[in-house]
This record gives sequence, C-alpha cells and structure tokens, in this order.
Amino acid sequence: MMPKLKGIDFFNACQKGAEEAATELGSAVEFTYDGPTESKVEKQMEMLDTVVDKGVDVIAVAANDPDAIAPTLKNAKDKGVGVITWDSDANPETSGRTFFVNQATPESIGRTLVDEMAKQAGPRAKFAIISGTATASNQNTWMEYMHKRIRDKHPNMQELAIKYPGEDENNAKKEAQDLLKAYPDINGIFGITSVSFPGAVEAVVNAGKQKEVKVVGLATPKPMKEWVLRGDIESVVLWSCEDLGYLTVQVARAVREGALKPGATEFEAGRLGKVRVDGDQVILGEPLVFTKDNIEKYDF
Repeated sequence: MMPKLKGIDFFNACQKGAEEAATELGSAVEFTYDGPTESKVEKQMEMLDTVVDKGVDVIAVAANDPDAIAPTLKNAKDKGVGVITWDSDANPETSGRTFFVNQATPESIGRTLVDEMAKQAGPRAKFAIISGTATASNQNTWMEYMHKRIRDKHPNMQELAIKYPGEDENNAKKEAQDLLKAYPDINGIFGITSVSFPGAVEAVVNAGKQKEVKVVGLATPKPMKEWVLRGDIESVVLWSCEDLGYLTVQVARAVREGALKPGATEFEAGRLGKVRVDGDQVILGEPLVFTKDNIEKYDF
C-alpha cells in the first residue's frame, strides 16, 4: 500500500499542474499549495517551520535565498520530513535537500535567452538585465550561463547594467524606464522573471520604443500573448509551468515512497513519461520559445 503524503507546501507558481498530479495520484497524496505574500526568505522560513510543526511528509520549496533557507530545510529533514526544491534551488550541501526539480538546465535557459536577443537586437546588442532579487539562486545561475554564452558565441554584445527590482512589476517597470533614460543607445533589455519581463515590456511600449529596443525574457505565455500578437515583442521564453508543478508532485511522491533515490538516471513521471535525472537534479526538459506561430496553443 502506498504511503500517504500528508502535505506538500509549494510556493509561487505551477499550481494547476501540481493539482493535476495530486488528483491523478488520488489517495496517495494530500496536497497543500501555499506561500508567503512577500518575497522575503524570512517569511518562507516562518511558514516552513509552521508547516513542519503541523506534520507533513514532504515539502517542496522554491527558495528565495539558497543559503539563508538551508538551516530551516535541514531542520525539517532532521525531523524526518522529505525535502526537495523546485524552480529555485537551496544550497544542496547545507540544506540536505534530496533533489532539485529543475525546469530546464541553467545552461539551456541562458543560451536560449541570449540567442533570442542576438537574433532580435543583433550581434552587437547593447543590453541590460532586469532580474528579481539579488539572492535568487535560479536567476543568478541563469545569468552566469547568459554571460558564458555571450563570451562563447556573441562576444560583441555589450552589457550596460543589471538591476534587481525584487518581485515587483512596478519596480521592474521603473527600472526599465530609468535604463531607457540612462542609456540612449540601449537596444535590448532582458527581463528574466515573470514580473520583470512584463514590467520592462510595458516601459518600452509606453515609451514608443518597441521597434528600437527588443525585450527578451521569461514569463508565462498567456499574459504576454497580446504583446506578442501585436508585434511589441517577438517571443516569450519559458517552460511548461503546469508540467513543472506536475513533475514536482510526482517527485515528492516518489521520494516519500523510496521510488526515487540518489543515483537514479531517469524517473517515470506519470503523463510526462521518463524524465532525466542528472545527479541530484530532475530535469523537466528544454525551454520553450513562444511566438506568434504557437503562443495561442498554450493556456497558462
């Protein structure tokens, strides 16, 4: 008889896919999806302590700060709770987490973003990056691979600035407005979170510079669709958020049951079939690029 998961506490996104997996697994899973209303690691830590004290079998966490949250995760593991991360990893050594459910390899995300910018703004693009929080492990890792791709394949691209507006779309919009004023020759802006990307697009469109300044970034396709279809932006880069949530629940269930252990090279994940396990990471797949040709096929 399969063990019963008393709770999985998720943060941020991918709820629909997570609920799909929980429904599919039936009585094997009791699922909770929650997160703090502020993008502060202290709030995550407080919520996790509360959840663990109430009694759960597995927690899946998108970490705001990989190091600050590590002791909280280690404490949960020491109490017998299964610990995995998803979307944004915690420090694997100090947190004790078992697996990181990764939407795509950081290399593939960085490569795709930079290649899109080179394609749209040209091989000599002068660009800025608008990230989220300065401590977000996923965003920092993506930027490392973006810089690597620029060095290796697009050495004539020039980075003007990196901005950290937090997880606030209005702040991202203000940063983009300031960039347009500070750098009159800028012709590219990366928005590498689901709030910095639309904030940057809105700033560029409001300035009437969507033809001169290309905005490339990560976001779910549905809220960006109007801008794509209108031609204000050419593409949206992401992965299937529903699939990421779905995969996270599948991994949590398998970790609890002992069906997924360190050393595995692949994992049978329900409707997703076999997915790759690379060391301590379960990889969803390659990034998706949404354009006028395909964006209307996706409803998330």
